[in-house]
Amino acid sequence: MDASFLQATPWLYALAALLVLVGLAGTVLPALPGIPLVFAGMLLAAWVGDFQIVGGWTLGVLAVMALASMAIDVAATALGAKRVGASGKAVAGAAIGTLAGVFLGLPGLILGPFAGAVAGEMLHRRGTASDDLGEAAKIGFGTWVGLLVGTAMKLAVAFAMIGIFAVALFVD
Repeated sequence: MDASFLQATPWLYALAALLVLVGLAGTVLPALPGIPLVFAGMLLAAWVGDFQIVGGWTLGVLAVMALASMAIDVAATALGAKRVGASGKAVAGAAIGTLAGVFLGLPGLILGPFAGAVAGEMLHRRGTASDDLGEAAKIGFGTWVGLLVGTAMKLAVAFAMIGIFAVALFVD
C-alpha cells in the first residue's frame, strides 16, 4: 500500500459517511435515491478498508435489503393507492406533490403528496362536483397513507442497514 492511498483514506471514509447521511435524507426526500446512497456509502467504506472488516457476506445482505426496500416503497405506494381506487394520475400527482413539498418544508412534505393526489384524481375525473372532490380527497388520503408507510419502511430498512454495518465494523 503506498502513502497516497493512506492519505486519501480519511477523505474516502468522510465521503462514505456523507453518502450514508445524504441517503438517510433521501429516504424522506423524493428527489434523492435514499437507500441506494446509504448502500453506496457502506460499499465505499468497505472498499476503503479493503473488505477486511466488512466483507462480502455483510455487503450481500445489505444489497438484498437495499433492493427489497426499493420494492417495498413501490409496493406500499401502489397498494395504498389501489386500496382506495386511485388512478395513475393520482399516484403521479402524489409524487409531484411530494417533490414540490420539499421546497415548503415539513408542512409541504406532509400536505404535498395529499394535495398532489387529489389534484391528479380530479384531473382524471375531470369533474368539479362535490362528490368528485370528496372521492378525490378519500383517494388522496389513501395514497398519502401509502407513501407514509413506504417512507417509514424505508427508514426502518436504512437504520437496520446501518446497524448491521456497525455490528460488522465494530464486532469481530
